Amino acid sequence: MLHQEPKAGQDPYVKETYALIASDKVEGTSVYGADGKRIGSISRLILEKRGGRVAYAVLSFGGFLGIGDDYYPLPWEKLQYDEQLDGYRIDLTKDQIIGAPRYEDLEDDRFYRHKDPTIYDYYGVPPYWM
Repeated sequence: MLHQEPKAGQDPYVKETYALIASDKVEGTSVYGADGKRIGSISRLILEKRGGRVAYAVLSFGGFLGIGDDYYPLPWEKLQYDEQLDGYRIDLTKDQIIGAPRYEDLEDDRFYRHKDPTIYDYYGVPPYWM
């Protein structure tokens, strides 16, 4: 992978490898749907505290300049990195995601409950803890 200048707020000294990436480089990365259209971007990652596994990524879209965005937790397993796009692909369209479980805002803690299968049931993937 070629050296890229860090995005605003990223630590320029964090190195990424073929298999590893720092969370601040994931945050802000674009997400594209099955139709190839940009849906939004990753707002944050939610990690399992003790095991370190990614529980899910939070996709944000719908607002203007970050104001009024909707926030959708996505199982990490649904995201596939695409080097050509320099972003993540998901096998759904924006219209399909609109019906998914979502946060009212980033302070909404409904999806922080331990081992809540709601998100995984919606997307049809096994939960990260299984």
